[in-house]
Amino acid sequence: MVSSKDDSSTDSDNSSGDVPDSKPSVYTEGEKVLAYHGPRIYEAKVQKAELRKNEWRYFVHYLGWNKNWDEWVGTDRLMKHTEDNVLKQQALDKKQGMEKNTKSGRSAQAKPKSSADVKLDKEDTKSNVPKGKKRKADSGTEKGNVSAEKLVKIQIPSTLKKQLVDDWEFITQQNKLVKLPRSPTVDDILTKYLEYRSKKDGMMTDSVGEILNGIRCYFDKALPVILLYKKERQQYHEAVSDNVSPSSVYGAEHLLRLFVKLPELLAYVKIEEETLIRLQQKLLDFLKFLQKNQGTFFLSAYDGPKAPEGSGKDKES
Repeated sequence: MVSSKDDSSTDSDNSSGDVPDSKPSVYTEGEKVLAYHGPRIYEAKVQKAELRKNEWRYFVHYLGWNKNWDEWVGTDRLMKHTEDNVLKQQALDKKQGMEKNTKSGRSAQAKPKSSADVKLDKEDTKSNVPKGKKRKADSGTEKGNVSAEKLVKIQIPSTLKKQLVDDWEFITQQNKLVKLPRSPTVDDILTKYLEYRSKKDGMMTDSVGEILNGIRCYFDKALPVILLYKKERQQYHEAVSDNVSPSSVYGAEHLLRLFVKLPELLAYVKIEEETLIRLQQKLLDFLKFLQKNQGTFFLSAYDGPKAPEGSGKDKES
């Protein structure tokens, strides 16, 4: 398929480049469709349709989700929004719930609330996981509302939300990348926050240190799986070797993406409600720290693409 990492093979017949130029697009702009994302099916709307290398590509918006997660997909990822296909969506969703009923997550069809803004997952799954495969952080119970209750509410400050939108714009629309390694790195930022908290509180609390270690651990494990856009994957493989931690290479731009995904990740962990509330407060405090240092932690502009597949406008490598 278009994505270099997309090995989807189940329905890839019509993506083999056989689509004749004269054949009209299967889907039209503005059409409501069903779109595969990993092992789930979501309602989506076709924003644009383009014929690239004899293959139709569709820019879709997932209904109920932030436009940050709009993406280009192939015909193999889409289905017509028919009654039969909706039933297929529901059956698949129920199956996922039964297979992973020990975890708590949202149903694909049940109100994709932005409180689960976790669809960072989406960007990755589409390029990494063929639609029939199961993913560890995916899934959940059949009851979307159950997971919604368990989701930690993390209110991202408005200026950081804009940062996320700009981040998406640079990479997916302008075909640019964050120059690596970043300075300060995620490790540097976590250390700076620990120093900041210690001075403010007059001591170093174990709980803050634990939370920062948790953030680092989540970041290192989540980055290659759910925090990268497809266009960033080659850069990741070039910048991070087996014995290098992503937190020592990436910076605030990618760390902020983790906080979009964090509510759903934490929903999979058994945490007492009181502890959850304290955790939520500390995470919000950390986000305020990021916001306070936004000018120094975040890039105001990204570099041209490293991969030759893009339009290497600003930099060739």
